[in-house]
Amino acid sequence: MERYKGKGKRKMGLKIPSGKKVFSALVVGLAFLLFTFNFSVAATVQAKHYTELQLPPLPEVKLPKYERFVLQNGLVVYLMEDRELPLVKGTVLVRTGSRLEPLEKVGLAGFTGAVMRTGGTTKHTGDELNEMLEQRAASVETSIGETAGSASFDALSEDLEMVFGLFAEVLRSPVFAQEKLDLAKTQARGAIARRNDDPNGIANREFRKLLYGKDSPYGRTTEYATIERVSREDLLKFYQQYFHPNNMILGIVGDFDAKKMRSLIQAKLGDWKANPKIAKVQLPEVSPANTGGVFFVNQPQLTQSSVLIGHLGGRFDSPDYPALNVLNEVLNGFGGRLFNELRSRQGLAYSVYGFWSPRYDYPGMFVGGGQTRSDATVQFVKALQAEIKRIQAQKVTAKELAFAKESTLNSFVFNFQDPAQTLSRLMQYEYYGYPADFLFRYQKAVAATTVDDVQRVAREYLKPENIVTLVVGNQTAIQPPLTQLAAQVIPIDVTIPDLQPQAKN
Repeated sequence: MERYKGKGKRKMGLKIPSGKKVFSALVVGLAFLLFTFNFSVAATVQAKHYTELQLPPLPEVKLPKYERFVLQNGLVVYLMEDRELPLVKGTVLVRTGSRLEPLEKVGLAGFTGAVMRTGGTTKHTGDELNEMLEQRAASVETSIGETAGSASFDALSEDLEMVFGLFAEVLRSPVFAQEKLDLAKTQARGAIARRNDDPNGIANREFRKLLYGKDSPYGRTTEYATIERVSREDLLKFYQQYFHPNNMILGIVGDFDAKKMRSLIQAKLGDWKANPKIAKVQLPEVSPANTGGVFFVNQPQLTQSSVLIGHLGGRFDSPDYPALNVLNEVLNGFGGRLFNELRSRQGLAYSVYGFWSPRYDYPGMFVGGGQTRSDATVQFVKALQAEIKRIQAQKVTAKELAFAKESTLNSFVFNFQDPAQTLSRLMQYEYYGYPADFLFRYQKAVAATTVDDVQRVAREYLKPENIVTLVVGNQTAIQPPLTQLAAQVIPIDVTIPDLQPQAKN
């Protein structure tokens, strides 16, 4: 064992500090603790309530630079450079949608959008496309939703030319392979078989039928029979009707040179011939299927109820949309009237909400609802109705208005988190015929909203006398019964229809 030497001694390889050094260390440590304690006390004393904090004004949001041009074949193009990462993203919007498919073939548009990509092209099968793209951590996807079709790609900037070539190939020459359509149909049948597993899914599906109508393009559902009627030829016909360059908007954002990108677009899509016979889409008429009533879906296995109430609403381009959105903030979220009253004070809800939900080019909905105990269902519905009437009868307080406007305006910056999000918004505005500065007009209108504006739109747009009520729950457990809400409660049968039996020869 090593001997001790000097003031700082070692034993078994460890240095043992002298008594003087130990004393000095203790003094320094105590001083540090005393400083920390005093700092903590001072911070506690000086801390302010969040309402007393003086925050700087929000910075002005500015659109990134972008370029818009139109090819000779009518293809509208947006380019927005963003050199932060070596990535490029592109999206095409196509003027089509499932609302344009025939009633007897519901599901056709969705199949067209899916199999357009999975079914491959005249040059590559779907599996070959998968392999080529996966090797480069890239993607090309297609789909058709309710009001628009879309195709998109993601690529590293070094792979842009190759991936964009495949993207153009999928757009221009899909073959809709029969086996991929068969697979998509099998998946759709599986979704139909499972669609009653989720009570919230039942409520959302049936509520749209109640408001728009079961045969409306905004309320109808895919069934086994409609799937059976869709053929590969139907997909080709639907594609050929809508997928033309003069019926599309292309947007590309990312790490590229704009001049080279223009040349690439011209090379891959410039010779795609326009279709001069494309007519402006005639949108389906919308009228309320019901203007009141209480409806019920019995699900005996449930221990709680899913509730939706509401009526048809309006569009984003309504001049009162900003004030209606402030109204939404008064009703919703932590600190909103519905949360405070129905959940916190009355203890009726696991979740509760109520909001004006517009659409771009057809009437949306005003919808309220949530989930509650079976034995609290009637009380929950009555409390929801009472809050709707209260916001019409009583003006919101200055505090409520200030909080609602601040919440809306403070969240405004999240509409511009990245250039891709901004570009997508610009494309949507052009697609639906809105001005490019629509969001900034909305921002100014929110800032100018008054207490009187909120009450005015509540009285004008909310229709308590026309509210449709839907409950999905356990009939025997809902006590008091739903007849306390209306003398007649209309049952809804959600049994999944089988295929129509084939006629015998």
